[in-house]
Amino acid sequence: MKKFWNWKTRTVMKTIPAQEPETEPTQETVEERTLYLNGVIADESWFDDDVTPQLFKDELNAGTGDITVWINSPGGDCVAAAQIFNMLKEYKGAVTVKIDGLAASAASVIAMAGDSVLMSPVSTMMIHNPSTIAMGDSEEMRKAMQMLDEVKESIINAYEMKSGLSRRELSKLMDSEYWMNANEALAKGFIDGILYRDDNDNEDAMVAAPAASMGYSPAQIQNSIMEKISAKCRIEKPVEHGRTADELLERLNLMKNHF
Repeated sequence: MKKFWNWKTRTVMKTIPAQEPETEPTQETVEERTLYLNGVIADESWFDDDVTPQLFKDELNAGTGDITVWINSPGGDCVAAAQIFNMLKEYKGAVTVKIDGLAASAASVIAMAGDSVLMSPVSTMMIHNPSTIAMGDSEEMRKAMQMLDEVKESIINAYEMKSGLSRRELSKLMDSEYWMNANEALAKGFIDGILYRDDNDNEDAMVAAPAASMGYSPAQIQNSIMEKISAKCRIEKPVEHGRTADELLERLNLMKNHF
């Protein structure tokens, strides 16, 4: 099994603010846990895998306290992304998501699980419609189209909860395979702040986002890296074993009901 995640734990001293006016702050030793999600989400099949999701969940719940999740991924399996989203949402501690280089496709869905979502000023986020490969007669094709529509609605749920944008606007953005730099992602509500900037800088970035976007356009990003990652941003795993659209729809309905 090839893991696309990695945990790092270190012990740090944390200052606890004084509870009473005349008392002094105290310090205690705590474990600082960081999760790194790098590369394709579930490069190996997650769809029919009972072991990998459970292993991820076990490692997530192996410790306590707040966690930081670093993401640098072109996306991958939408079922894996949905389950990871749910696991992070169910986690008892606070979850801070930090986007390192890229959070595209399914990886952007995972990012929405953060209580606080931050992007590097040189990172990128991309959202788009889910896709698959199907085979069969015209009825099977219609079922596959219905499945993709339902999956899209599930993904929109995650984006809507975080950004507050209307479902109509989010659907249009996904239709156009929309790329965002940190300023635009902040202005649209997909993230809560930009790394290495103070609060005032983040407020200025929200006002200046349209101008900043002109100099860092989706077209420029696509020209440089789209060819390298576009194939990995598509969902192809579910049909490797010749599943019918009915089987896909039944499994993906489980994902829909969790959002």
